[in-house]
Amino acid sequence: MWDDAFPSFLIGLREGLEAGLIISVLVASLVRAGAKSRLPQVWTGVLAAIALSMSFGAVLTFTAASLSTAAQEAFGGTLSIVAVAFVTAMVFWMRRSARSLAGELKEKVTEALAMGAGVLVLTSFLAVGREGLETALFLWTTARAANESAGPLTGAGVGLVLAAVLCWGLYRRVLSINLTRFFTATGAVLIVIAAGVLGYGLRDLQEGGVLPGGTAYAVDLSGSVDAGSWYSTLLQGVLNLTPTMTWLQVAGYVGYLGVVMTLFVRGVRGVAPSPTGTASATPAPTGPAPTRRRPAWLVPVAVVAVPAVLAGLVVALARPKPAGGETVAVSAKDCGQGFTAPEPGRRTFRMRNTGDQTSEVYLIDPATNAVYGEIEGLAPGTTRDLVATVAGGTYAWRCVPSDGKAVTSRAVRVGGAAGSGAVLPVSERDLAGPLRAYKAYVNRGLATLVTETRTLSDDIRSGHLGTARADWLTAHRTYASLGAAYGTFEDFDQKINGRPDGLPGGVHDKDFTGFQRIEYGLWHGQSADELNGPAQQLAADAAGLRKAFLHQDFDPSDLPLRAHEILENTLQFELTGDTDQGSGTGLATADANLAGTRELLTVLRPLLTARAPHLLPTVDADITRLGALLDAEHRDGRWTPVDRLGRTAKDRIDGATGQLLEDLSPVPDLLEIRKSA
Repeated sequence: MWDDAFPSFLIGLREGLEAGLIISVLVASLVRAGAKSRLPQVWTGVLAAIALSMSFGAVLTFTAASLSTAAQEAFGGTLSIVAVAFVTAMVFWMRRSARSLAGELKEKVTEALAMGAGVLVLTSFLAVGREGLETALFLWTTARAANESAGPLTGAGVGLVLAAVLCWGLYRRVLSINLTRFFTATGAVLIVIAAGVLGYGLRDLQEGGVLPGGTAYAVDLSGSVDAGSWYSTLLQGVLNLTPTMTWLQVAGYVGYLGVVMTLFVRGVRGVAPSPTGTASATPAPTGPAPTRRRPAWLVPVAVVAVPAVLAGLVVALARPKPAGGETVAVSAKDCGQGFTAPEPGRRTFRMRNTGDQTSEVYLIDPATNAVYGEIEGLAPGTTRDLVATVAGGTYAWRCVPSDGKAVTSRAVRVGGAAGSGAVLPVSERDLAGPLRAYKAYVNRGLATLVTETRTLSDDIRSGHLGTARADWLTAHRTYASLGAAYGTFEDFDQKINGRPDGLPGGVHDKDFTGFQRIEYGLWHGQSADELNGPAQQLAADAAGLRKAFLHQDFDPSDLPLRAHEILENTLQFELTGDTDQGSGTGLATADANLAGTRELLTVLRPLLTARAPHLLPTVDADITRLGALLDAEHRDGRWTPVDRLGRTAKDRIDGATGQLLEDLSPVPDLLEIRKSA
């Protein structure tokens, strides 16, 4: 998590130290001036600044969440560039102001004491508010780049706490820090980080359609760089450097870094650093006594409540509105009643089932049957929201009762530019061809499996246990490559490849059979006589499975599900060594599972290409990367056991598998069978 936390830690430390130094000087000046009674005014201004900053962060978060995907990219990219501008200005301002900060603030305190309470509150508010808003904006952009990682929030929290401790030490004079050198060093690092944020922001603007060149790549190392490795994660988290970068990203990164760093270094050379960079507060003249008193709690409560209420109003106004402000009826007779042409943008439709049957509900393009949004299992008498992005095009509702024919509403036309995001529906007929092709592949694999298990049984019967170990792995890899059909193997899968987990006798239980039973015996010194029975049983079960498979039902919806599940099981079992009974061949099984996934994607390729043309090239690169990492652990006919992998190799394999799983995750939704009649 440190890779995501470091940029936010640095900004939290710097901004916190800046704000803390300002408050320290304000407090010290008031204390030395004998005006301790004015300290609540300082803390009120600080509280107001914190409330405003947190409210600003909430507005950014919830406003972005209500936008369409493209709008979110454009919004995030714009704010990333604004954040870079703020951070750049902050870096140069602090480089100039570090030495004279205390003196300037003492003058402001003197003026505030002379002019009254409101000015002192405003002074502390403005001093802290600027840093707070910059922190909220920069933290939001880095958190967005880190997706759901808790790193940015953790890093910022640690940085702010450390800044508070340092400021307390400076105020109590138990610490001495050369602030000029500190802000110079951290400024240089922040410029490098800001260059990455700029590149990330430009990429967001390209993906949001604001800037061109989204497919013009200057760097594409996705096929050779492991996206899950520690060094790749570190570079992406700290510097926002990714394996693929467009020409605009590279130009923005290099141009910003070259120009800004040059100006910063020249400015540093022209400033002579102060000996310590710290200053003590000197007495300021006491101003006039405070005017008429008001309840002590009133102003602090107001300065927190006002930003929070305003932020709440902004968030409420920015949330998706129900289209037309009406509820859309769902039933076999009145599907889509109350549906009017919505305005373009992110819209929430209130769907109420007014019929007597549970229904599937789809927002579709009636010309192509493409699905923009759906609700599964809407029960009678219930209301649920369906959120969809509306662009230029034709829209209609399709209601499919659990026991009845589909009903399609009248179509409405929405003006404006056409959008993307609709998914072409998939029917059982669409999956019939891929299913036939995959069943033929499984039939061939089972025929091979029968031959290989017979060979394994003959090896053991003849006492050739060394040969049996090699033939065991060959047969086991064949079975592992048929992963998408496991759901149809019924009881045969437990007989052929069941684990000892849950059996009363464990590996010695009489019901422990199949490949893993023989593996345990072959690699734990059992004799041929002890293994002969399990080997013959395995060969018989393989033959029985081949015969039964011809007559077993294969649910076509299993195909897209297995595209993701095969490697989920691989990551959970083979790559943890959980299924290893002594052979140390978990990576060989993982390689066979990968081959099975590749075969499955081959039969699904036409359907996926029509629905997500950019998905398969990414997945293909992931498969190639993972395959190369596994092959690297296969030397001289031997596979490295999982528990003997080096830390770096293990992290790379796990990272590549995780990345492949993430890229495969849309497949089940893209190829989900949706009711149409």
